[in-house]
Amino acid sequence: MSLESVRAFFAERAPDIAVIESHKSSATVVLAAEAYGVEPARIAKTLSLRIGERVLLVVAGGTARLDNRKIKAVFGGKPKLLAADEVAAITGHEVGGVCPFGLKTPLPVYCDRSLQAFDIVVPAAGSTRSAVRIAPERMAELTGAEWVDICEIRIEDARQWG
Repeated sequence: MSLESVRAFFAERAPDIAVIESHKSSATVVLAAEAYGVEPARIAKTLSLRIGERVLLVVAGGTARLDNRKIKAVFGGKPKLLAADEVAAITGHEVGGVCPFGLKTPLPVYCDRSLQAFDIVVPAAGSTRSAVRIAPERMAELTGAEWVDICEIRIEDARQWG
């Protein structure tokens, strides 16, 4: 799975989007921003959450933080991050390379509005050394994601909202 499943996903659904590989690790938001030459807020991090019995993915801006109060209002429960072994078993992607593309198990995907501050975001692509450049709206469309407002945006990033 992983990088190969992400390549297959794009080959089938969006052949115009190329997977970018880096010689540097992009396993964290800071490393990914350095590897792909963008500000950390533009990195689209994918979080694997369990809320009650449900497992879902949330894609958010790299510097946005989950707001438990907002999550409870939207999803009806308190979120818990999945353990690394669960993430790999369910998504097919290792932690640091998790993305909403080419998943091993179909999961509901939610995109946080923190991504809408940007024309292009950079999510991982199934490995700790791969990513794609994609418009947030296109990412949501390709993954069947629903838009939600469940994150806090850091003050220094809020100026991008105008």
